Amino acid sequence: QVQLVESGGGLVQAGGSLSLSCAASGSIFSINVMGWYRQAPGKQRELVAVIGSGGRTTYVDSVKGRYTISRDNAKNMVHLQMNSLKPEDTAVYYCKADIWTYASGRYLEHWGQGTLVTVSS
Repeated sequence: QVQLVESGGGLVQAGGSLSLSCAASGSIFSINVMGWYRQAPGKQRELVAVIGSGGRTTYVDSVKGRYTISRDNAKNMVHLQMNSLKPEDTAVYYCKADIWTYASGRYLEHWGQGTLVTVSS
């Protein structure tokens, strides 16, 4: 059983900053890619940023230069620092990780429950 728990969402004014964290727990053997996705009201879920086990990162164009993804492999955590936030960043942010558990024998996708980020204008 694997669990991803996000924290750090909330309400912030435009131009402000927020930091999200996600902790994976359970019978984890290895974690490959970790990342953040978001879903705004009435829109499809989209990739925000991902980071590989070696630290390689990818960002959606709309957040480049404003968001920074990082991970702590020892703690099975991934973080998202969000700066210069805009109202259009408002969404539920989800953590995702490809995790190899002792039971699965392969990497499987796991999702967190989501955390709401609201940016007021």
